[in-house]
This record gives sequence, structure tokens and C-alpha cells, in this order.
Amino acid sequence: MTRAGWCCMKGACMSTTEPFERMTEPWDELAASPALVRTLPVATPIVPRDSIAGRSLTAVVAIMTFLASITTGAALMVVSAASDWQAEVGREVTIQVRPTPGRNVDADVRTTVDITRAAAGVADVHPFTREESARLVEPWLGAGLALEDLPIPRLIVVKLAAGARPDFASLRQVLAARVPTASLDDHRHWIDRMRTMAGTAIVAGIAVFVLVLAVTALSVTFATRGAMAANRPIVEVLHYVGATDGFIAAQFQRHFLILGFKGGVIGGGAAILLFGLTEAANAWLAGTPGGDQVAALFGNLSIGVTGYLAILLQIAFMALVTAFASRHTVNRTLEAID
Repeated sequence: MTRAGWCCMKGACMSTTEPFERMTEPWDELAASPALVRTLPVATPIVPRDSIAGRSLTAVVAIMTFLASITTGAALMVVSAASDWQAEVGREVTIQVRPTPGRNVDADVRTTVDITRAAAGVADVHPFTREESARLVEPWLGAGLALEDLPIPRLIVVKLAAGARPDFASLRQVLAARVPTASLDDHRHWIDRMRTMAGTAIVAGIAVFVLVLAVTALSVTFATRGAMAANRPIVEVLHYVGATDGFIAAQFQRHFLILGFKGGVIGGGAAILLFGLTEAANAWLAGTPGGDQVAALFGNLSIGVTGYLAILLQIAFMALVTAFASRHTVNRTLEAID
């Protein structure tokens, strides 16, 4: 493009008969000294700071950050609840004594209790009485049952000592020899399922976070290309006067870094507020029947300090991803222009 064309873009187009040399002197000086271009103050940024595209991108980053933060918080809650369940279930084992014809179930229960108490690592043994066993099945079978007419097993709850690892295999062998109707359950299957659930929650959280990053990067790429297309004449002028690709890319990177940080703060702040309200509601409902049921099922519904720090790190990470994606797009576009 000719110098007259550049002058037209700057709003100073005139015929070649006018003092063209006087107009092009500043451009020639800048072209001869690229270092001078980098030291000039930028009164007006290359990319407008307040535009519809910028506000839209901020909204997209805010939504993506909110979804990522909610997913991270939910995964941390599941992991925490599963850990609490594992710790609680792992401290106890249960023994079932089944009533069979020709055997006295009460005598079998007493024998099982004596054998279990003699085992190493056992802190306490609590056999359920007939009345306690009846209350266990009341929600499903109703009250006023005659347990003698039903083959309902008697439960024995065994609490383990802290840090103890009893030899369940030997205990099962002794019980099988002396009380054939007794069976020991160390809840190993439940613990394995809880671990699987926690691992699945972590994998799902990572997958969602990767998808969020991909969507954010694509959104920033399209927004950057749109900004480059809208400001292509200015970019070409800067190239003409000697501005480096790094200088131009830094302008776009700074612009999109600010947009990404704004969106991250909005989305992450909304997630932090939501988790804070959830914890407040959980504390307010503590001690009530509904609150106790929720606590028993989902734990304390708190992401803890680790969760809040993770959300803050996600806010910063989303801003960095936005800036990196914009700079990468600008560099590739400038290579095409060159």
C-alpha cells in the first residue's frame, strides 16, 4: 500500500500536489527508528477496551470459570464424604448370626461374642438384642413382629481399636468351626466402591475442567481473530512503521488478560458465594432431622480451605489461558500478514 493510502486511513487524505513530504516526515522517522516505536506512549489501545465482543468474551469466561469451580468443589465434596465414610466404615465390622432349625441362636450369639472379644485388635463388641433387631426392620416390615417366626439374623457390631489391623481370615476360620451360622463382614466391598466413586469423581472433574479450558481457548481464539480483523489497518500501519510482532502481540495479550481476569473473578466469585451459602445453610440446619440426614448422606457440604484456594487458582489460570490463547492467535495472524 502507498503512503498516500496510509494517509487516507489516518483521515488526512489529500492530493499529491499538496505538501506530501511534510506529512510523511513523521512516518519516515518512525520507520527509520523501530526502537522509537516501542517507546512511544499508547494513548489509544489497539483493541478497544469496552466493546460488545469484549463483554461477550468476559461473560463466556465467567460462565466457564463458574462451571469449572462448581465441578471442582463438587468433586472435593465427594472425595471428602467418601473419605469420611471409609474412615467410619473401616472402624467397624459386623457379624451376622443366622437362626437355623436345631440351633439356639442366643447361645450362638454368646459364643460369637466370646470368640470376637478374644481376637486381637478388637476394642468393643455389641450384640444386638431382639428388640434392637426388631427396630432395624420396622421401617420395612412394620412393628409388632414375632422374630421367632422370621429368619432374621442377629447382628453383632465389632468396633476395632485405633490403628489395629485384626486378622479377619483367622477370625473367620474360628467362627466357621465353632459357629457355622455366623458370617463376618469387614465392609471391604463398600470401601472399594467408595474409593471407586471418589476416583470417578476426580476423573470427571478433570475431564470437565479440560473441556472448559478447550471451550475458553476456542472462544478467545475467535474473539482475537475478530479483533485482528477489525483492527487490521492499524496493525498494518504499525508493521509499516517498524513495530515488532512481539509489541503488537503484547497489546492484544494485555487486553485479553484483563478480560479473562474479569471473567474469572466474576465466575469464581459466584462459585465461592454459592459454596459459602451452602455451608451457612448446612450450619443453620445442623441438629435438625433434615440436616442430620443430609450430613449423613453428603457429609458436611464444605470444600474447606483447599477448595477455596483451588477456585482462586482457577481464576488465575483462566486469565493466563485467555492471554496465552490470544497471543498465540496474534502471532499466527501476523505471520500470515508477513
